[in-house]
Amino acid sequence: MKSSAWLLDQDQYPPFVGFPKEAFRFFAQLRKNNHREWFEKHKHEYESFVRLPMQSLIASLRPQFTRFAPEFDLNPKRSIFRIYRDVRFSKDKTPYKTHVAAHIVLAGKPKGFVGSGYYLHVEPSECFVGGGIYVPDGEQLKKIRKAIAGRGKEFLSILNERSFKKRFGKIEGAKLQRVPRGYDDAHPMAEWLKLKQFFVGVSLKGEECFKPGFAGLAARICEDAAPLVRFLNGAL
Repeated sequence: MKSSAWLLDQDQYPPFVGFPKEAFRFFAQLRKNNHREWFEKHKHEYESFVRLPMQSLIASLRPQFTRFAPEFDLNPKRSIFRIYRDVRFSKDKTPYKTHVAAHIVLAGKPKGFVGSGYYLHVEPSECFVGGGIYVPDGEQLKKIRKAIAGRGKEFLSILNERSFKKRFGKIEGAKLQRVPRGYDDAHPMAEWLKLKQFFVGVSLKGEECFKPGFAGLAARICEDAAPLVRFLNGAL
């Protein structure tokens, strides 16, 4: 049975019918006018054509996630990344992102916790849907490697599962040239122990996000990534 809070949250957002084409026109103009004065004049376009559709997309994924990943928090407001760029350590000082993205994370975790989750990214050149952990910290990396070394059969069964291989091919991520310290070069899981990132995903043409069926496609991609996401979180 769905809680009243869940129903109320759903009712705040219109059904997802695809991103409007105005979203990409907004981003095209933002690329040419990436400064505060222009953005403030056109902020209503961002809210209507970009932010609200992304919130509707997140809300529309909830029924599917309740089935295959109920431990995740699909909060439309909290999941979406801010459009404001962190320019403190960047040579590029343009203040606004020219894409919209969301990170779906585990429910009930303290603020600042970043585990394995799901990622959605929309911009004119492409859409991306995937899952995993992109930048694990040192302690997380140790725990994940320990799990891979100790539960190698389980890990490989996930990577070799038919729907996983058909959808993603293989796990992605930067890797070390050598097996990390503490593990033998001849370890049967040596190649996977070298990984520094653990994620999978599917890149799509930008126009895919205009379709009402984009929500269903995103849900299916996330479902195929769910066993890997769950394994990684189990390690953490």
